[in-house]
Amino acid sequence: MAWEIERKFLVKNDSWRSGVERTVKMIQGYIAGGAGIPTVRVRIAGDRGILTIKGKAAGLVRSEFEYEIPLADARFMLDNLCGTRVVEKTRSFCGRWEIDEYAGLNAGLLTAEIELDAPDEAFERPEWLGEEVSDEPAYTNSSLSRRPYSTWEKENERPL
Repeated sequence: MAWEIERKFLVKNDSWRSGVERTVKMIQGYIAGGAGIPTVRVRIAGDRGILTIKGKAAGLVRSEFEYEIPLADARFMLDNLCGTRVVEKTRSFCGRWEIDEYAGLNAGLLTAEIELDAPDEAFERPEWLGEEVSDEPAYTNSSLSRRPYSTWEKENERPL
């Protein structure tokens, strides 16, 4: 069984850009799930199609199963099974950190994630790292596909 242990943070400045090793454009859509229940996601990352099933989180830990699928199948699923539940972003890799710069309806949001081997694993916190949002459901990509970041500003609120 595959497990994901991940922490997510806001990014407070652009100094991370000098450490970027590579980037990949991503578009991902949600076929099912969200709001505290397991999710089924399809993603195109560069020229790869990926189908992911994520279990319900228990703290920072949840089950995760990822399978590479044909790119044509991923495009079909995005176009025909996800409706408007789509998130676009560019992911930059800086050592162990993945920085997601969102586009489309989530433009303006910038988050950083680190995958860990244990929930209590110590890790280096770069100076550009901002507030932790690991426990805030609004910052999950599944939630962002249902309630985009751009709607938060209009409502002058930060959903929790």
